[in-house]
Amino acid sequence: MNKKFENEMKLEFISKSSNESFARITVAAFAAQLDPTVEELADIKTAVSEAVTNCIIHGYENEIGIVKIVGKLNKNQIVLEISDKGKGIEDIEMAKEPLFTTKPNLERSGMGFTIMESFMDSVEVESIVGLGTKIKMSKIIKSLEEEKQEDFTIVTN
Repeated sequence: MNKKFENEMKLEFISKSSNESFARITVAAFAAQLDPTVEELADIKTAVSEAVTNCIIHGYENEIGIVKIVGKLNKNQIVLEISDKGKGIEDIEMAKEPLFTTKPNLERSGMGFTIMESFMDSVEVESIVGLGTKIKMSKIIKSLEEEKQEDFTIVTN
């Protein structure tokens, strides 16, 4: 295990839609060690849902494969890597465009990457056609003291 991180977990499951909620809840339980706010936890769960759904719907399409999640905690940050060994993404920049979808027949909104980017502090996508995709996301969990300091502004004359 990398000594840089204080805690680490790994999760693997088959690419069935019913496992998306399992992944979301498992990551939330792991992230809870950082004592996030309800909103921060909801942000992480939403981003995980989007990434896992992308693996299932786009990475493996109608085939069964393995989705992997590696979670790492360090001080007040969670880093998540969600990956598949599916078909890969031909054009990552195009895939990240809001409303772009390769599955309009499944009523996909094309907002997955946009949602991940809005709820997490950083999102990186690596993909090789035919080999799969890895999404690396991170979020800083603010302490209650930090939030109070942000809300408190000093006014001077």
